[in-house]
Amino acid sequence: MFQQNNSCLSDFLYFSNVEVGKHLYWKIGSYDVHGQVFIVSWIVIGVLLSLSFAGTRDLQRIPGKFQNFMEFILEFLQDIAKNQIGEQEYRSWLPYISTIFLFILGSNWAGALIPWKLIQLPEGELAAPTNDINTTVALSLLTSLAYFYAGLNKNGLGYFARYVEPTPVLLPINILEDFTKPLSLSFRLFGNILADELVVSVFTLLVPILIPLPVMILGLFASSIQALIFSTLSAAYIGEALEGHGDH
Repeated sequence: MFQQNNSCLSDFLYFSNVEVGKHLYWKIGSYDVHGQVFIVSWIVIGVLLSLSFAGTRDLQRIPGKFQNFMEFILEFLQDIAKNQIGEQEYRSWLPYISTIFLFILGSNWAGALIPWKLIQLPEGELAAPTNDINTTVALSLLTSLAYFYAGLNKNGLGYFARYVEPTPVLLPINILEDFTKPLSLSFRLFGNILADELVVSVFTLLVPILIPLPVMILGLFASSIQALIFSTLSAAYIGEALEGHGDH
């Protein structure tokens, strides 16, 4: 029995060290971080900050084309938050929902538009940050923390009464649901972006001129949909947490 337990433990330790592909590691203290994820993430964040600054530094009463575009983006993000969270509560959560949507959209488009594979690294290769499961899980956990904070901040400990509604029999299922939410968010985003980049890579190798173009256009559309789904579900979870348990 003892030998069997040791064998299981050694198998677990072996599989926990298995990696898919090679990564550029940076040593920060006692931690190894994926450098290629940080590089592209900083590029995406820099582009988003630059666009935000350029679009708001000289606001006009009669807006030009670029200001009109930025106002359209803001209204679009407001609609996502308002429809899912509600008219009364959405404003305080608009920055979070907007940040999540824009970062995921920028990351997805960076992977779909830019040929990162042309840039050589000592190890690994550059790709969309959302192509890394660590990024999508981190974003999903942020959403989990956000809706727990929203529920506790508004309803106090009464927030946990939702776990025994409409009947205490559903307690295990309701608890399990809170674990499956971040898992579904992270794996949906990761799987779709990874599959899109693999399809484009394969088509580029097989027919490097014309065929990848429509696939890339389809990838841009799919990337946008994934950003919309992630941000909409995040807003919906926060809106659900903000409902008083007596309102169901």
